Amino acid sequence: MRGEDYDENLRYSWFFKKANNKPAMKSWKLMLLITLFHFFMCVEAVFWQDGTNKYSPLVLFGCLAVAEWTFFFVSSKVLKRVSFELESLALFLTGVGVMLLVRQVERSAYVQLIAAVVGMALFCVIIKFIEDPDRTSSTKLRYGLMIAAVGLLGVSIVFGKITYGAANWISIGGISLQPSEIVKIIYIFIGANTLDRLQTKKNLFEFIIFSAVCVGLLALMGDFGTALIFFMTFLLISFMRSGDFKTVILAIVAAVFGVSIVLRFKSYVLDRFKAWGHAWEYANDLGYQQTHVLTYIASGGLFGVGIGNGFLKGVGASESDLVFGLVSEEMGVIVAITLAVAVACLVIYARAITTRSRSTFYSISACCAAGLLVIQLSLNVFGATDILPLTGVTFPFISCGGSSVLSCWGLIAFIKAADERTYAVKK
Repeated sequence: MRGEDYDENLRYSWFFKKANNKPAMKSWKLMLLITLFHFFMCVEAVFWQDGTNKYSPLVLFGCLAVAEWTFFFVSSKVLKRVSFELESLALFLTGVGVMLLVRQVERSAYVQLIAAVVGMALFCVIIKFIEDPDRTSSTKLRYGLMIAAVGLLGVSIVFGKITYGAANWISIGGISLQPSEIVKIIYIFIGANTLDRLQTKKNLFEFIIFSAVCVGLLALMGDFGTALIFFMTFLLISFMRSGDFKTVILAIVAAVFGVSIVLRFKSYVLDRFKAWGHAWEYANDLGYQQTHVLTYIASGGLFGVGIGNGFLKGVGASESDLVFGLVSEEMGVIVAITLAVAVACLVIYARAITTRSRSTFYSISACCAAGLLVIQLSLNVFGATDILPLTGVTFPFISCGGSSVLSCWGLIAFIKAADERTYAVKK
């Protein structure tokens, strides 16, 4: 059931010292600003120095604008959502990722857009599915999703195509999918479902075993970046529910032991640790990607050289693992940092809304979904700039990859569902 008309003032807290009743910007005005920003990206891409397919960005922008405004209409008029701030942020980031690809690999830009549209549909489905608090606490559903998650990761191990040392891609009818991205959504649901009704040690033990199996399967397929994301999210979920530092420390010790074993048998992972912090010493081999990222970030300066005019696109994985460097070079450091801060602000948004969530399920799922995205963001940005080892994970919403953008839209559905306004009647 939907709630009553939402008319609650924001409560004072350490986070909001000067809460007031000043109305936020109208959603349609925010959408206009987002569309205008994407249009400016389109215009910049049209004046690409190469000159080939000069007006193709206009076609892509038209498709993007139709998708964005259709989603806005469905949300505000059909579903009658009270707020649209979170969706606006996701649309802004998604649009930047799509338009950035038009001068990298144009076909990938359309694939990214199609995946984003599917992600928007998944976003709506998840919100509707978890609307009923009783449904979110179903034990049968939890076990079913556990089996599905393990099955998806198992399929990747058996049929996965090895890319950059990880067998995390499967191809179905010419369409490549990354099952581990879908498992992220399932993992958040299971973690929140389990710990929402943590009445016995059995529930916690089940979740620990499930987490260990997921991380183990990811390590087995060589996707250590995603395995690290799952492990960090596990720590976040566990600490939110128990507040026990002993459990966290024990898990970290076990992880360090596991990493030592991995480094012993996976030489390419050891190479990344060897290059960590010494990229310039291995500029021609192990640190090739990081040194080029740092060089082209500097050459792009504050405002960039223009979409399509950068040189980092000639480096492998520039549109995915190294996309922070690509954005910095072509659009400027200011824009790149702004995009990173925009994703990081999801934690702030989640923190603000979970104080009014209907149950701990919504609070845990929202904070952990936001935390997962920020962990992923940190690994991508800091890995590309040699602050952390390069892990090969994506920049949420921005990096090229249909499975990734689909997963991001699914994850923010948990944040949206935690906001009481989501299920309130629009005035």
